Amino acid sequence: MHDDGRVLADVVPFLICPVCRRPLAQDDRGLRCPERHSFDVARQGYANLLPGNARPGTADTPEMVRARAEFLAAGHFAPMAKAVARLASSSTGETDPHGGCLLDAGAGTGYYLSAVLDEPEAQKTPGLALDISKHAARRAARAHPRIGAIVADLWRPLPVADGAAVAIINIFAPRNAEEFHRVLRPGGSLIVVTPSSRHLGPLVGSLGLLKVDEQKAERTDAALAEHFELLSRENLEFEASLTHDELLTLVGMGPSAHHISADILTERLSGLPDPSPVPLSFVLSRFRRRS
Repeated sequence: MHDDGRVLADVVPFLICPVCRRPLAQDDRGLRCPERHSFDVARQGYANLLPGNARPGTADTPEMVRARAEFLAAGHFAPMAKAVARLASSSTGETDPHGGCLLDAGAGTGYYLSAVLDEPEAQKTPGLALDISKHAARRAARAHPRIGAIVADLWRPLPVADGAAVAIINIFAPRNAEEFHRVLRPGGSLIVVTPSSRHLGPLVGSLGLLKVDEQKAERTDAALAEHFELLSRENLEFEASLTHDELLTLVGMGPSAHHISADILTERLSGLPDPSPVPLSFVLSRFRRRS
């Protein structure tokens, strides 16, 4: 087990107070800014920088985080994690990595950020994991020796200093284009991963899942266009053999979880082989920060 306090200290220089936007510093009681706003550091090593009026109603529950951690640990998304690591680590070589961090906006358990930090090009760069779920941040804080985890809302001004990130990864998470532009240093890259319209294939119809918009990539481009320009895009498709329990977890990780109950999903799964071959399809887009 690594030293959580030390790792959090490594990312404190990149943090700002969510109340007054002044720099944060670490003391014996947690994090504090010059205006005396203070924030506790949990014994698990993460800090909660949600402002007092935040409503983290969409945050993952302990059960959701545990299921997601088990699913990812089984390696079902390993090819995608490797592709993200390749894109993000190559981006660090185009900026000065010293004095900057790798930012995962919507980090979850820290699985993808860990893969990036293990790349040779990123082995001296600290990782900053942001997620609105304290249960996810708890796992992210212990996912890798160079990750510091923060509870934060991606839709609000981020508690991150201007130009702190050498690269940002954003995987199945909200995209705050204006804030991403502010915290990403000139020359830095934003790596965005979304599912394609082919994701899960025939399971979408047989299980009654939400369909992915065929124009999702174009809509993502349009939402980011004011602050970012598209540099490259690639499709990644592979197949996984998933048990019914793993399919329940996979569906629970996506937007369909809010539209179909576990009981109905279990009933529909009973008509499928156990395990079932599942097509997985993603779009990986790399954007450059506009001046």
